[in-house]
Amino acid sequence: MPHTASVEISSIASQQDADAFRALNEEWITRLFSMEKGDRVLLEDPFGHVVEPGGDVLLARDEDGTVLGGVALLRYPDGVFELTKMGVLPAAQGRGLGRRLVAAAIDRARELGCTRLFLGSHSSLAPAIHLYEEAGFVHVSRDRLPLDDEYYDRADVFMELM
Repeated sequence: MPHTASVEISSIASQQDADAFRALNEEWITRLFSMEKGDRVLLEDPFGHVVEPGGDVLLARDEDGTVLGGVALLRYPDGVFELTKMGVLPAAQGRGLGRRLVAAAIDRARELGCTRLFLGSHSSLAPAIHLYEEAGFVHVSRDRLPLDDEYYDRADVFMELM
């Protein structure tokens, strides 16, 4: 496995970061599914829809500053957060970046006062689901989560960190 020690994970800081986060997510979503309204809204303005309401976007960068992966923490009321828009560039997969991003997101959520962390995924994304299970997430029913009817049509797996 390639060396990952030179990869840094830090919060989104610029419009260039936001553009890289959008491109990263558009790549995997359009390759595997299709973009939905919620994807577009969040990815067009991660500062306005994630950071300003009290969440964060974490990016994994190589030593040249190239964004290799990212994940968002979307704040809900009462200290509830959603881990969302988790992705790693195909060329950077298999290096443990997903595992590092999930661990960093869990730590950051706690720093932000998280009392509950959940996510929605798709059953076809077995490696991602396994990664979440390894991090301590357990499968729950959709009705346990603060999701409205506008939530992603593709989501058929729901998990919460216990």
